[in-house]
Amino acid sequence: MTTWTDGYVAEIGYLYGYYGELNPRRCQLAFLHSGLQPPQIYNACELGFGQGVSINLHGAASGIPWFGTDFNPAQVSFAQDLAAQSGAAVHLADDTFADYVRRDGLPLFDYIGLHGIWSWINESNRQVIVDFIRCKLKPGGIVYISYNSQPGWAAMIPWRELLTTHANRMGAPGLPIAARIDQAMGFARDLMAANPLYAQANPIVAKRFEDMGKQDRHYLAHEYFNRDWLPMSVMQLSAQLKEARLDYACSAHYLDHIDALNLTSEQQQLLSKIHDPIMKEMVRDFCMNQQFRRDYWSKGLRRLAPLEQAAALREHVVILTQHPQDISLKIKGALGEAVMNESVYGPILEYLGDWKPRSIQQIEQALASRNITLIQIVQAVLVLSGSGSLAACQDEKTIETAQVYTDRLNQHICDMARSRSEISFLASPVIGGGVPVNRIHQLFLLAVRLGHTEPQQWAQYAWQILGSQGQKLVKEGKTLESTEDNLAELSRNAQEFAEKRLPVLKALAVG
Repeated sequence: MTTWTDGYVAEIGYLYGYYGELNPRRCQLAFLHSGLQPPQIYNACELGFGQGVSINLHGAASGIPWFGTDFNPAQVSFAQDLAAQSGAAVHLADDTFADYVRRDGLPLFDYIGLHGIWSWINESNRQVIVDFIRCKLKPGGIVYISYNSQPGWAAMIPWRELLTTHANRMGAPGLPIAARIDQAMGFARDLMAANPLYAQANPIVAKRFEDMGKQDRHYLAHEYFNRDWLPMSVMQLSAQLKEARLDYACSAHYLDHIDALNLTSEQQQLLSKIHDPIMKEMVRDFCMNQQFRRDYWSKGLRRLAPLEQAAALREHVVILTQHPQDISLKIKGALGEAVMNESVYGPILEYLGDWKPRSIQQIEQALASRNITLIQIVQAVLVLSGSGSLAACQDEKTIETAQVYTDRLNQHICDMARSRSEISFLASPVIGGGVPVNRIHQLFLLAVRLGHTEPQQWAQYAWQILGSQGQKLVKEGKTLESTEDNLAELSRNAQEFAEKRLPVLKALAVG
């Protein structure tokens, strides 16, 4: 019998995560670096928005109308409450994908995003999504899709089937999904201890299973224990999206654009001989053993001439989103850890260290005497953006319009932090998306808004809230038991927040 969940885990709510790749503002740099014309975004849609954190942060911060649906009514209710608090143009439904396609009043979209959906639904729903894109995406519009990919997941497919089979057939009747997951994981540990030939032939499985054991059961439920779970190759995805007249554009993961981080010289040479874009991506996935793809697909690619590309890149405006002292020049790619060139990155970070928006052209002009080229600057911008240290900026008019909504939403999220810690991001009108701000820092922001000016006062305010609820800080894996120890740790955090994080949040119009 078919239920309203259609095989998707609904017993445990989806995580309250924020996924920055869903921010349409990010596509500009990826497209320009790939020599493509990015579209103007006037209407955006997210299919399967979960708890609605991303769609609400983007709806408040971007200055454009957002539309979306999620099948889980509890999640939609929470997301609608966030939208009501901000007052932004965020229009949310609890339709199934099949019903949403038929909903009246939806505009044509310049951007459609899907995170955590494609690999975890059945073929019928995937076809519905393709039909939705075909009908509702404008010419020139883009689709963002993240999905589990082949060949990186190949060895884990039978292991995942084993886990879900145990949970569904061997789990005690009536047990909640989290408990059945624990039972399945326990059985899998016993099997691994028996040293099966499968594990010997696929040593990567043991490492990934070990990592699974450290993860939140809510995450595991949605990642592994749905009825449907299908990693696919980029070729398979391309074949389906062709029905909606989509072509592969580029990766939404900025670090994928840096070949030196991910491919050996021999691999780069091999790829340079492949001119078919999908075949090239497939071979690249084999070289990197790609496990998770984040792709942009376009309904009508428009390529830029080299001069147009350089001019558009120079106009791209960015802002630092971290304190320079917290930015590591070590970055991880498929080949492992690499160290960025201090003589290039140092001057760029120094120039951007006042947290003012600057175009790539302004960076180029300011560093002309350092003999740093445009190509080096663009690569640095990609790397720093990919590591979360840099973000693209919106224009001043959009920032001014959006700040009304982000202020309301951020106040609501910070008020929620008095009693809960699920949402660890706030909305920035400067970058059109979310900024990581943990619960303690949200409480410090509340203290600032109440007129407390000193870090010690922020620490006292936070402890009044935490202590009254019997909550204590954990430091180096140990719970701090005394009031004095908790206050001392909060005071240290507050001082560091004042010196490093608060200036950044103010520059991003969050603090």
